[in-house]
Amino acid sequence: MSIGVLAHLCKKGTFDEVAKSVGSYQFSHVQLALWKAFDNYDFTKQGLLSPGLAKEIKEQLLKNGVSISVLGCYLHLFDRNEEERRVNIERFKEIIRYAKFFGAPVVATETGKLPLADFTEQDWLNLKATIVELVKEAEKWGVFIGIEPAEDHLIDNAVKLKKLLDEVSSSHLGVVLDPGNLITKDNLHEQDNVIEEMFQLLGEKIVAFQAKDCLLDENNEYKWVPVGEGQMNYDLILRRLREYKPHVDIILDAVKPETMKDTKDYLEKQLAKLYAK
Repeated sequence: MSIGVLAHLCKKGTFDEVAKSVGSYQFSHVQLALWKAFDNYDFTKQGLLSPGLAKEIKEQLLKNGVSISVLGCYLHLFDRNEEERRVNIERFKEIIRYAKFFGAPVVATETGKLPLADFTEQDWLNLKATIVELVKEAEKWGVFIGIEPAEDHLIDNAVKLKKLLDEVSSSHLGVVLDPGNLITKDNLHEQDNVIEEMFQLLGEKIVAFQAKDCLLDENNEYKWVPVGEGQMNYDLILRRLREYKPHVDIILDAVKPETMKDTKDYLEKQLAKLYAK
């Protein structure tokens, strides 16, 4: 299992600046959200991409020993404003079409959220319709769509994501699993059950894995922290990850430049112990 990072956590800047920054931490791959990582173009503008632009970004990263494991395209997929939903769908399709020129096999997203999580059945139907449309585009271009369940989003647990996977049956629809999004303040005390459930329901569909930790501090406040600094059972998580998806790409989250090296070293040591058994 190789360890990468969310590119924008290293630095936001030009292609060259971001590539050098990621490479300086000796990460071999990144999850790249274009509009979060780069500031030399407005990547929120639809129609900006071309094969040449994608290849330029890819080549700048490769010069520094970095590939793109995941393209992040975090957009609201069931926006109740139909015009906005169409805009988001077309932006997502554009990323899918150019993913191969970036060398990225996965385009990842969360599903979207609403104030007070006031979801309706129509929201689910709109989400499903969006995913069906995006999957058809992904199938044309040989790309995986990775859905990341996250707290407060329409899909916020393993059961709901499994329901979506069953209703939209496609070999190009997968899971970006981040256990830190599913282990919450309310279920931290029974996290082993949550971990077992997420792998049982989603394990076979994992296409990438995000790694962060969590803890409840002395004030009973829930915080995300780098792997190894929290209270999550990463021994169990990594054992299940190896069982279901050996050598899947791991992407660090909840790290700052000053914690990246230590977190990477810690996780590499844990993986070395696991694979030595």
